[in-house]
Amino acid sequence: MSMADKVRRYQLGVVQAIGEMLHHKLRTALTLLGMIFGVGAVIAMLSVGEGAEREALKMIESMGLNNLVVNARPSEGEALKTVREHSIGLSLRDVESAMETLPFIDAYSASKQVKVFGLFSLQGRSDAMVQGVTPSYFDLSALKLAEGRLLNSEDERFYRQLAVLGPEAARSLFPRGEPVGQRIKINHQWFTVVGVLREGQSGKSAIEGVKVGGERNQVFIPLATALKKMQFKPLEDELDTIKFALKSGVEPSLAAQSLNHLISRRHGKAQDYDVVVPADLLAQHQRTQQIFNIVMACVAGISLLVGGIGIMNIMLATILERTSEIGLLRALGATQKDIARQFLIESMVISATGGLIGIGVGLFLALVISAAAGWPVAWSPFAILLSLGVCMAVGIGFGLYPAKKAARLDPIVALQRD
Repeated sequence: MSMADKVRRYQLGVVQAIGEMLHHKLRTALTLLGMIFGVGAVIAMLSVGEGAEREALKMIESMGLNNLVVNARPSEGEALKTVREHSIGLSLRDVESAMETLPFIDAYSASKQVKVFGLFSLQGRSDAMVQGVTPSYFDLSALKLAEGRLLNSEDERFYRQLAVLGPEAARSLFPRGEPVGQRIKINHQWFTVVGVLREGQSGKSAIEGVKVGGERNQVFIPLATALKKMQFKPLEDELDTIKFALKSGVEPSLAAQSLNHLISRRHGKAQDYDVVVPADLLAQHQRTQQIFNIVMACVAGISLLVGGIGIMNIMLATILERTSEIGLLRALGATQKDIARQFLIESMVISATGGLIGIGVGLFLALVISAAAGWPVAWSPFAILLSLGVCMAVGIGFGLYPAKKAARLDPIVALQRD
């Protein structure tokens, strides 16, 4: 038999399978539900998981996978007074000591949040956060410039009142556009906008319980200007965050131990800071995501199992209904292989139909989850192909027994059955 004849035979089998499905619409629809929900669950789960993974990588990138981050641990009232008996808090002197003492540190950035009472321009207002930062902050946080320029060392040295805006803050303050060169007022001080950051930064502000990111709705001013011209509470930490860039080849976890030992000695062993290792955060997030994927895969697997049982059930019922037809086909010269192939094709067509519908349902479900829960989603061709492949495998696996049973029917007995 030529290849063209084989193709025509399979095409005829698919047409017959579709006709059989349309002949029993309700039964076929009920059978498809298991496959639709199973594939839909797989697609939605993998889309949400892929989106979460990309979001996590974007947020970790803002911290720097090869960086160490030291955050001040806030205290108030009597607790703060007790801490200050042993430690002055996170400060630029910690930075100087680390840079002079620890040879594995390549660079640093520091930031301090300014309490905002009012932030506006002549065009609009904003609820953006204001941060005093060192010029190196943008490089170590992987922030890119859309227009204008970033802050530099000269701005720090001369306490210039300049600002760089996140894209969301820029839209709020300057809805008509062209913010560079315009002025904004932060509390009682006027600042000139010199740059706007590029879109694409993470909109979230925490990962695994650690605050990061959120630069889209922030305003950045020179750290020296913030410390000299803005008001802060008594006994407050001089810095909120210090970010240290490690030299290539240094193990972040081991470097964190040395840095923690240094700062702990400088702070009189007061626990008024936290050392965050972004690489460990990413590993922790991946473990959490893996557990989520396993749970969702089990749910999807159960749905596919139910769908497969449904396919086997409908195929066995079809054999009983079409026993006479099978006997007639055998009498006309059809082989056991021909009968088995036809029923296997019907099983695969049912699975493929359920899989294709399930893909649409899964994409829609992922969008619903994203809108309702605020989770990011990302479409993965691998997820779609994997789901469809698993669906087809289920169709073949659960259709194999009915196909063999139909092929093994005695043609004489089959012809005698009504």
